Amino acid sequence: MLEVWLMPQLDSGSTDYIFQQDGAPPHWSTEVRTFLNQHLPKRWIGRSGDADDVFCSLPPRSPDLTHCDFFLWGYVKDRVYVPPMPKTIEEVKVRICNALASVTEQMLQNVWREMDYRLDVVRVTKGSHMEHL
Repeated sequence: MLEVWLMPQLDSGSTDYIFQQDGAPPHWSTEVRTFLNQHLPKRWIGRSGDADDVFCSLPPRSPDLTHCDFFLWGYVKDRVYVPPMPKTIEEVKVRICNALASVTEQMLQNVWREMDYRLDVVRVTKGSHMEHL
């Protein structure tokens, strides 16, 4: 997926982005991290090891600190899986694209403010478990 889909999307010549992945087990594989180190050095965020060339390392089991986990996936699911349910994969793809296109600048600003709050909670609790943020 990284080679076939992601990199062609990013190869527009711009380097003004940071790629962030969630903490799903497949994203932690050596192959994935090696690929990201080679193609996006210091431009990716995710779980990483000591040898990884990462912009920012996320601690394991930290979905409260990834924008996609605490905002985007739920937002998209709430717009995709509503009656009448999609009957084909094409209908699902269209609904996903429409949901993503409906994200506004104001929503993204709210997500950044929420991220500041979550980071403050991490600092205050010294990284301990956070329930129901």
